[in-house]
Amino acid sequence: MIAQIIFLIIFLAASILFTIQVRKIIRNINLGKDINRSDHTTERWKVMAKVALGQTKMVRRPIAGIMHIFVYLGFIIINLEVLEIIIDGLFGTHRIFSFLGSFYNFLIGSFEILALLVLVGVIVFLARRLILGLKRFSGVEMKAWPKADALYILIIEVLLMSAFLTMNAADYKLQLAGYGHYILAGSFPISQFLTGLLPNSPEALEWIERACWWFHIVGILAFLNYLPISKHFHIILAFPNTWYSNLHKKGKFTNMETVTNEVKAMLDPSFTPPPADAIGRFGAKDVQDLNWVQLMNAYTCTECGRCTDVCPANQTGKLLSPRKIMMDTRDRLEEVGNHKAKNGKDDDDGKSLLDDYISREEIWACTTCNACTEACPVNIDPLSIIVDLRRYAVMEESNVAGSLNAMFSNVENNGAPWKYSPADRLNWATKD
Repeated sequence: MIAQIIFLIIFLAASILFTIQVRKIIRNINLGKDINRSDHTTERWKVMAKVALGQTKMVRRPIAGIMHIFVYLGFIIINLEVLEIIIDGLFGTHRIFSFLGSFYNFLIGSFEILALLVLVGVIVFLARRLILGLKRFSGVEMKAWPKADALYILIIEVLLMSAFLTMNAADYKLQLAGYGHYILAGSFPISQFLTGLLPNSPEALEWIERACWWFHIVGILAFLNYLPISKHFHIILAFPNTWYSNLHKKGKFTNMETVTNEVKAMLDPSFTPPPADAIGRFGAKDVQDLNWVQLMNAYTCTECGRCTDVCPANQTGKLLSPRKIMMDTRDRLEEVGNHKAKNGKDDDDGKSLLDDYISREEIWACTTCNACTEACPVNIDPLSIIVDLRRYAVMEESNVAGSLNAMFSNVENNGAPWKYSPADRLNWATKD
């Protein structure tokens, strides 16, 4: 009974802490501007099923994609077993679903095979980071915590899967010995090979089985609360993030509706603009000027570096890294959210995303080719943030390079980026 009470306390504490952290993230995301992404629901479900569930963009790089599927499927499906562990922990039972008979044997056997695949995938990922030293796992933004975070999560997965298999091995050996309440239940195609490494004493085996049982479930609950402070929160957010993807043609720029209506009124005197709220800021200077989908993108980023790896500006030595754009946005959003929670929603800390986190050189290095968005495994859109930061620099500050100002003047006066009058456009075709 004492063990059940301890388990209940741990389970409730983990659940409450996780809920508090998730509510904080939702609060931060809601700091963004509203945007309607509820249209074309059928297409959105298809995108989510294809990209988030089907992992179709991951396998464009086969080795990483296949290993990720091993880890993804294994970790998700194995955690179905957590339901049994929770029930056993709360009610003091052991393998409560064993009444399922042969189907239960199939489930436990499948979980073990998946656990082995998870270990294989994680070891490959560790080798790629620590031995091969792939370039896309490095960069100015991948220092200290971001670099350590990736290693922590891989080590945690190794420990959890090892505890799961060791627990089953000890359980299986106790079943064969007919010891206590360890009835014959389950199939152990992997852990049976570990039994030779374990002692023969039933008391020692029971201690090992219980220790691994507690380590496995407490580890999972701790992992659950690690997710919201880690880049691995994408495990949860990948699904809504892909559902709310931008379904327009890639590279299509958005227009501010209020500005569009003003232009229509100038061109057509009979056009009456609909009543509008305050225009607010043109573009984005800080995270509150971005929309909530862009902020959710920042929390979904897993820092895999595929976006930066395909960025032509980054490849030619420019300062821009689309991954850094997303990481900076998330860090700034955390800072703003904490500041407002402490000092009130209207208090300003005097900082901004532009300049304090993301430099002008970064945003103007972008070629707007959209390669970063196309490469992202979960449809994150760094380009939209870059464009909004540029829009602020141009429309609010007129702070752009002289060559761009000349182009803007030509477009305004000549209807084209060049300095020639519209009447002279066909002069090149005039015969001497």
